[in-house]
Amino acid sequence: MESAGLRMHDEIRAIHERVESSSRFVEDLRHEISTVIVGQKYLIDRLLIGLLADGHLLLEGVPGLAKTLAVKTLAGCLQARMSRIQFTPDLLPADLTGTLVYNPRDGQFTVKKGPIFANLLLADEINRAPAKVQSALLEAMQERQVTLGEETHVLPRPFLVLATQNPIEQEGTYPLPEAQVDRFMLKLSIGYPTREEEHEILERMAIGQPPQPRPIIALSQILEARETIQKIYVDEKIKDYVLSLVFATRDPQAYGLALKPLIAFGASPRASIYLILAAKAHAYLERRGYVTPEDVKAIALDVLRHRILLTFEAEAEDVTADAVARQILDHIPVP
Repeated sequence: MESAGLRMHDEIRAIHERVESSSRFVEDLRHEISTVIVGQKYLIDRLLIGLLADGHLLLEGVPGLAKTLAVKTLAGCLQARMSRIQFTPDLLPADLTGTLVYNPRDGQFTVKKGPIFANLLLADEINRAPAKVQSALLEAMQERQVTLGEETHVLPRPFLVLATQNPIEQEGTYPLPEAQVDRFMLKLSIGYPTREEEHEILERMAIGQPPQPRPIIALSQILEARETIQKIYVDEKIKDYVLSLVFATRDPQAYGLALKPLIAFGASPRASIYLILAAKAHAYLERRGYVTPEDVKAIALDVLRHRILLTFEAEAEDVTADAVARQILDHIPVP
């Protein structure tokens, strides 16, 4: 028993040293992004977590908060291909995935790939497109491939979708079904910059040529980092903590929470999976080879907020999914 414990300790130390060594590029990447983006640490860190944990992001925030610029900057730093699609009511699935083009000279069909074949895809105002287009994107996100005609084409690696929703305009929108929203690892809520940050934005963007990012990281480093992240140690107590958080959204009474009248449906099993994966990526950003409860708590709200479906009673009382998730996080004991 003692030798097994020592072996486990040695394995954890080995992966910790490996993480410390391989994650050195993270600070360089953050620094290079900060030469273009002022503030927005939350957005940048979540972009990196999604990239490292191989999970897509749904982002809600008013226009003008550097969402597009953040993705462009990240792509520039990674030597990655980026596409931006403005979702509109008349958009067709082929506008996203591509199509087959007939050549009358030889009577053959050739493949014309769409903008989805990129490393970073910014899907602007995803809820403005009809269900068929949304489904085409979400299928590609899930399967990491697109079928054109009889051929299946694998999407590039890494492949990250950042989809945005505008919270202040509802006319002409097609809300994403909850089952499709569940496929996003994280849902982010972006706020305004501080006065000091906005002053710095004025200095950079309103005077002269805006700064441009330098390509400092190869995509192969991201793929190598993903392999390292898979080996990060997660203790059984951490797994139990994650399960308690998720199960408390489904049966709050069992955990001493008076939230039953507010929750119509709790989080799906994807929440448990994504909480562990995102917590591992968060630990990697902190240059640790093991997950702590703080890693889980740091990322939990982003994983849970779009997976807790509220009742009409909750909406009538202006209770938000964020407020419910925070109550759960405050109540469940931390190991």
